[in-house]
Amino acid sequence: MSAALHTGPAVHTLWTSAASSTDRFPTPHVEYAQLSPVLIVFGVAMLGVLVEAFVPRRSRYTAHVVLAVVGLAAAFAAVVALAEKGYGTTKAHIAAMGAVAVDGPALFLQGTILLVGLVAVFTFAERRLDPKAHGRQVDSFAAQGSAVPGGDQEKAAVRAGFTTTEVFPLLLFAVGGMLVFPAANDLLTLFVALEVFSLPLYILCALARRNRLMSQEAAVKYFLLGAFSSAFLLFGIALLYGYAGTVSYSGISSVIDGTAKITPALADTTGNDALLLIGLAMVAVGLLFKVGAVPFHMWTPDVYQGAPTPVTGFMAAATKVAAFGALLRLLYVVLPGMRWDWRPVMWGVAIATMVIGAVIAVTQTDVKRLLAYSSVAHAGFILAGVIATDRSGVSSVLFYLAAYSFVTLGAFAVVTLVRDAGGEATHLSRWAGLGRRSPLVAAVFAVFLLAFAGIPLTSGFAGKFAVFKAAAQGGAMPLVIVGVISSAIAAFFYIRVIVLMFFSEPKPDGPSVAVPSPLTSTAIAVGVAVTLVLGLAPQYFLDLADKAGVFVR
Repeated sequence: MSAALHTGPAVHTLWTSAASSTDRFPTPHVEYAQLSPVLIVFGVAMLGVLVEAFVPRRSRYTAHVVLAVVGLAAAFAAVVALAEKGYGTTKAHIAAMGAVAVDGPALFLQGTILLVGLVAVFTFAERRLDPKAHGRQVDSFAAQGSAVPGGDQEKAAVRAGFTTTEVFPLLLFAVGGMLVFPAANDLLTLFVALEVFSLPLYILCALARRNRLMSQEAAVKYFLLGAFSSAFLLFGIALLYGYAGTVSYSGISSVIDGTAKITPALADTTGNDALLLIGLAMVAVGLLFKVGAVPFHMWTPDVYQGAPTPVTGFMAAATKVAAFGALLRLLYVVLPGMRWDWRPVMWGVAIATMVIGAVIAVTQTDVKRLLAYSSVAHAGFILAGVIATDRSGVSSVLFYLAAYSFVTLGAFAVVTLVRDAGGEATHLSRWAGLGRRSPLVAAVFAVFLLAFAGIPLTSGFAGKFAVFKAAAQGGAMPLVIVGVISSAIAAFFYIRVIVLMFFSEPKPDGPSVAVPSPLTSTAIAVGVAVTLVLGLAPQYFLDLADKAGVFVR
């Protein structure tokens, strides 16, 4: 009896001590206004899921397009409002309890991603390029994504006039993840953002209406290699946490610099640089995979060729912007004290990426694969700016990403227009004489190719000049020389396509050029306008990128 009486106070003490310890947990403090661009996009994406569940099938397409356009425009307006209030410069700070940075590079890249997403919605919504199926207009996406290609279920879905309108919420979820990725200020937020934008892209790649088996093969390759890269990233995060005892960027940086308070536990791990170097290498592998840098580029040509072309355009433009933003933040915020360790490695990666991308592109006979290797070479050019390790390097990369993304979107939008009985005619031999059959489309594509080549008076020249100048000032002159030689090699295959279009005889059985709706026409017009404006009058946008070139620590 006395033992039972004695246990009472002990139990009571246990509960009261447990209750009092909860007082030590900090109350979450989230700056919703400063995270509004991300919250708007995710909110609209979730509304899109509800539209898919509750709105009648015949009305879903219109509801999704309107919702996506309004949501992305509202999110872009929120980014502009934050920049106007000074969150890109004087009020830059770390929000959401250290998880997300609100600063110049984050807002600039978020604005670029939102505009790219907005233009991509127009190409996703295009329904006039394919001939009508059973009296109904169709888009680039499978009638029913879950159906076996060529099976009875798919045939029934095509007869019924079904369309995969789920692509719009998937696009919005991908954009939402991409907004967080370059703004992530700790490694766990970085990983979660990576998965949030990667998973919708894996699904979107598998949804082509034509060549469904190739599309599904592309998605499986992307998924498997993407899973490997995510595993590398996650293992790297674990090692960096083991080294520094924290996943926050500022915490890891202070441990590397030696300014952190050294606890007994830290003293054991920080004496061993192997954890730091291997962890850094693994995180870098995960990010270099996403930017398509050599030797992590092998997925690029197959995925670009197999995915529906609107998805390829969106992925090629937006993923690069998000991934380079995350890479910049990692190298400039976490690892400025280790630049002598990571710069030589990045030199090697940049040189290999520029040379291999340009040389292999010369051998390509498919337009989408050619543009894929072109994007690999461009990843190398952008890495030259990353290696500059100063403010001009950051601003030149920001400008290049903005210029490159719209050229890429426009080029892939033009590819959707050149068609024959089997769908898009992507083999280069089919483009012979296109300039005589459809001078306007060929001229527009030529503008994009000249921008890719970096010819003066296009945005490509202004972007390349900015990154090469920053690299030269940062002491990377040999890298600039390799970049210029690679640009000359790349110019050969771009000019070759222009010569093929304008100076070859059109074949009698050649492809036709479909007349697009105002949606695709708008996407192409925006691409041409941005290409010419950033080429003819780049100074305002270079200044904007320069103002946005400082990371908050």
